[in-house]
Amino acid sequence: MKALVFSDSVDLLAQTLTFFRTRLEVDAAVYLEKPGSADGYGAKTIYHLRGAGFSDNISDALSELMKDGNYDYCVICSTATGREVAGIMSERTGLEVSTEIFDFNQTGDRVVTKSFGFGGKTVLEEESGSRILTVMPGIADASKVGQSSQIVERELKPSSISLVKTIPKATTSVNLENAGIIVAIGRGIGKKEAIDQIMPLVNAVKGELAGSRPVCLDYQWLSEDRQVGLSGKKVKPKLYIALGISGQIQHIAGMRGSKVVLAINKDKSAPIFEEADYGIVGDLFQIVPKIVSALKS
Repeated sequence: MKALVFSDSVDLLAQTLTFFRTRLEVDAAVYLEKPGSADGYGAKTIYHLRGAGFSDNISDALSELMKDGNYDYCVICSTATGREVAGIMSERTGLEVSTEIFDFNQTGDRVVTKSFGFGGKTVLEEESGSRILTVMPGIADASKVGQSSQIVERELKPSSISLVKTIPKATTSVNLENAGIIVAIGRGIGKKEAIDQIMPLVNAVKGELAGSRPVCLDYQWLSEDRQVGLSGKKVKPKLYIALGISGQIQHIAGMRGSKVVLAINKDKSAPIFEEADYGIVGDLFQIVPKIVSALKS
């Protein structure tokens, strides 16, 4: 069985190819400035889509490649462009689509996928005839194989969409999806100025600072690109430290893949403790300095 994997993100493409190359024969189609950056992750051929790419003409190109290459599946990394492309391809080809999956297996001509359902409250395992799949970030730890890919240039057809204006979005250089250690804060820290008291811990563990939805979107104590949750980043660090986070299911859906979770919260009934490997009930502003002191000693 063959799959064509599409992405406009090198990191997500590498993760997705790593996962699917053990289950299917994989090629890749990329909309990237440097297609060679995707080389070595298991794709026999990488189709480099060139030109002004939008959801419509990228969908056209993928549909043509699916037909020409006789692929069984189109696997699409879940980016803003990827999600649009999946919907357009499903409508144009009539192929069933399964979205935001984090696991995939085959049973005969059917597929068995896993995804989060009901706002992240549960895991749905579904058997379907889907041939288009969108894949959540973090499906696997990216690793290379000792085989280079053949790169084939493919020019995109003109799009019916025209770019009128680009307004840059203020972001930082943080890449939470690849972070090994994350220190995440919730509204339990009380105020934005309290972040200064958290940063010594972030620096001591050489981690990245993240936040819950209220912290990043409602109060804007942190930028949106640092949000972890169902509507934010999906992360899977080796260590996730949750400070003042109650643990609503929308947040849990974004950090459930963490290897080890340490939670500090003064509310002993906080849902975050159900997900934590280690929990400390108490005032985080008394506990965090002690942890930092112990790490420095």
